[in-house]
Order: sequence, then C-alpha cells, then structure tokens
Amino acid sequence: MIDVLAVVGPTASGKTALSLELAKHLNGEIINGDSMQIYRDMTIGTAKILPEEMAGITHHLIDIKEPDESFSVAEYQQLVREKIAEIQSRGKLPIIVGGSGLYVQAVLFDYRFSKEAVDQELRERLNKELEQFGIEWMHEKLLKLDPQSDIHPNNTRRVLRAIEILMSGQQKEDRNLALSPMYNEVIIGLDMPRSILYERINQRVDIMLDRGLVEEVEALKQRGIRDVQSIQAIGYKEIYSYLDGQWSLELAVEKLKQNSRKYAKRQFTYFKNKLPIFWIDALEKPEKNLQEIIAFMQGNDRNCRIDKLTANQMPTEK
Repeated sequence: MIDVLAVVGPTASGKTALSLELAKHLNGEIINGDSMQIYRDMTIGTAKILPEEMAGITHHLIDIKEPDESFSVAEYQQLVREKIAEIQSRGKLPIIVGGSGLYVQAVLFDYRFSKEAVDQELRERLNKELEQFGIEWMHEKLLKLDPQSDIHPNNTRRVLRAIEILMSGQQKEDRNLALSPMYNEVIIGLDMPRSILYERINQRVDIMLDRGLVEEVEALKQRGIRDVQSIQAIGYKEIYSYLDGQWSLELAVEKLKQNSRKYAKRQFTYFKNKLPIFWIDALEKPEKNLQEIIAFMQGNDRNCRIDKLTANQMPTEK
C-alpha cells in the first residue's frame, strides 16, 4: 500500500493542477515541495497556489517563514516528515508537490545531514578546484548538486561550504543509503517537449508581470529585505536588479525567462539522475493521466517497483 505520493516536474509543467485532482480522488492532503513557497509575501514570483484555488484541499508548509528568515533542506526534511505522520494519522494520503528535487529526495529517502566536520581531504580538493577553475565553475558544480540553490555565485565561502555539505552527504548516501526508502512511496514526474515547456515558462513570466510581480518585489525592497536567501530566488533577483537601476525592465524580464528555462533544464537533470520516477505525459488529458497513475499505484509493490519505473520512458530532449 502506498503511504506517500510525490508529484515533481519542472516549473510550469502543471504540477498544481494534477496534484489537486490526485488529492480529490485519493483522499489526500498536499505538502509544499517548493523551497521558495514557504516564504510569506512572495506569492506571484513563486507561482504559489492561492487559497481560492485550493478546491477545499488542505495544503501544508506554505507561508511559514518571513522573507528574511533562513531555511535549510534539513529543516524541511524534519517538518515534512512530521506532516506526513500527522496526515497519515487522519487516514489521509500525504502528497508532496514541487520542483525542488533535493528537498523531495531528502524526505523520501534515508538522506542524512551530518553535523560532523567536513572531511579535510574533500575541502582541500574543492579549494584546488576553485583555484584552477574559478568561482563561476564552482557555482555551476553547486547547481548540479542542488538546482534550487539560491546562494549568490560571488559568495565564495557559502558556495564552497554548500558543496562540501552536499558532497559529504551524497558520498555517504551513495555508499550505504542510495534509494533506501523511508516510505512506500511513488514519485510521479511530469514530462513534455522542451520547446513547449519553454514557451509555457515565457508565458508564465508574462502573466506574473501582469499580476504585479514588479510591485511585489518593490514592496519587499521597501521593507529592507535584501541580501537574504529568499531574494536570490529566480524572479526576485532579476527584478531587484531592475529596481536598483542595474538593468532595464526589458533586460530583467529577458534574464528572468532565461534563468527560468535554465532552471527547468537543471530540474530535469536532477530528477533523471537522483530519483526513481514514474513519468507521465504532461500534455495528455488529465483523466487519462489520473487513471494511469492510480493503476500504477494499485499495482505497485517493492519487489517489482524499479523494473516498472525503468520500463517507462524517461525525459529526453525533445
């Protein structure tokens, strides 16, 4: 019996709509799986679901932090596992929905965050890479490990520290804990041709602007929210550059669309390499996808699970 369901996919792939249908049909409650939707007053730029759009489905871990508060994967892991137990105690199905692959992975698998000192050999190796290749290369390395990372590429110390922590945890996981599940979970992934996805991303940015993205960011700026974790999110850092007079609005919007498309590509890479996902066609009729997902869940068991997953089409560049 499946005790946790997750719906993942790149930005603008239709996760929200599908998750609502699944929650209705499976007696579920939704847990936010996006690291930026936890922040209050950051609604438009994070494409956060509005209360009137929730269709009576209970949603968890939205608007739980102020924009100037920090938030970590380890904290998310603890909060979500508590929510899963709480939802299950009511006889309902927890459904994690979002595009932050590392966050979903940290919850569903035995992903441990060591408090011990980082291996000195690893630190020395990373410092040599920094000296040889530069901070931009190291920042790209970080984004491959955690596509949702909001650390500024110029913050060398934080970039290196984040890589150290992620690589230390990943090495341990690779040796002992790879795909060691904490639950009897199913992860659903939404796929579509890249050209269509990128057009949807561009359209979503235009809609955000029409809904008042610039005004939302300006309100944060007027409150003195600056140089914090949340503002490094795509959609906010670009508009800040416009409001600070560094870019024109046209350039800021162009950068926002470009960064969103790049992020979607990194999301796909992470999902493909790190998570066992049952992929569905995001452009298919919702009724058909719903039937396919339910049929897969009903036929799922731990012994045949991986064979079923690898038999399905994985996302490819289309």
